[in-house]
Amino acid sequence: MARALWWGSAGLVLAVLGTSVLVAGAEHGRRLPVAVALVLAQACALRWQARAPVAVLAVNAATGLAVWALLPAVTLTGALLAAQVSLCVLSATRPRRVSVRALAAMCLPAPLAFGAGGPAGLTVYLLTVVLAWTAGQWRRAQQARMRAEMRRAVVEERARIAREVHDVVAHSLSVMVIQAGAADDVFTERPEQARQALRAIETGARSALGELRLLLRAFRPDTEEDGVGDPREPGPSLARLDDLVDTVRATGMMVHVHRAGATDELPAAVDLAAYRIVQEALTNTLRHAAGADEVRVRVTAEGECVKVAVVDNGHTPQGRSAAAGAGRGLVGMKERARLVGGSLHAGPLPGGGFEVAARLPVEGAS
Repeated sequence: MARALWWGSAGLVLAVLGTSVLVAGAEHGRRLPVAVALVLAQACALRWQARAPVAVLAVNAATGLAVWALLPAVTLTGALLAAQVSLCVLSATRPRRVSVRALAAMCLPAPLAFGAGGPAGLTVYLLTVVLAWTAGQWRRAQQARMRAEMRRAVVEERARIAREVHDVVAHSLSVMVIQAGAADDVFTERPEQARQALRAIETGARSALGELRLLLRAFRPDTEEDGVGDPREPGPSLARLDDLVDTVRATGMMVHVHRAGATDELPAAVDLAAYRIVQEALTNTLRHAAGADEVRVRVTAEGECVKVAVVDNGHTPQGRSAAAGAGRGLVGMKERARLVGGSLHAGPLPGGGFEVAARLPVEGAS
């Protein structure tokens, strides 16, 4: 991102200011090399504008004034073009109190603009400086909205995870209560059956403990819940993956499912996370994959982890590529993977299509 910003801003300065300097300096042979060197120094200084915008602004303002002093035919507005670019970046990345001071400093050469170009020159100079600062403020507000949207998506996803974990834990505890009652009934007459019931209770308790750990990691906002479901029913799982795929196939999409390894004994948290990741990835394919008519789902259980991959064959427009990892659906999937100790990667493929790949550890969620 910083490299692209540098190339873009440096190209603008070299194209606009560099051309003006070459034209205006044609009649000043001795001054031209110095002016060109100052323009190149401005372009090089822009390399650090994202890291140290205040210092870069000071350097570009000083060198811009020097260019204007050497070649008065170059307008003050044009000579300070690099400084205006630095002001825009500073306004977008630094607190407003800092950017307002920088704006005031950039307005100090206004009398020079008035002396050189009269009211028109003053108006153009002040207008360009204020527009540069305003553009930075707009970008800053846009970034703040994006961060707020991502935080809201994470909070909503955690709330949904908390509700689902509540259902799974309630189911596990219900089964444990039934098994405990059965063990008590046959404890004297059929001890082996009682031992089986006790082992089932142990397994259920371990599963419920894993779910409670997941629940404690998730943040649940104090909002009104829209129903938590029947605690006697287990939540969605990979066992219901075929039902999910059938609903997608009903839209005309060709879906291929490949399973490897045993997924029946997965911890409920991992099972639920894998199912939701596949569900959200298929939903994203239907909504955003332009021209996609085929998608491949692969679920691989490797003992220590479960790998999930969903790959479609749709076109990858620029908007989707830029949004990889930033959309609300992708934020939710990453949050799912993170809460069970896993990781998720999503992005376009070199040969076309879009891939969502997750790795969910089994041991950490048990």
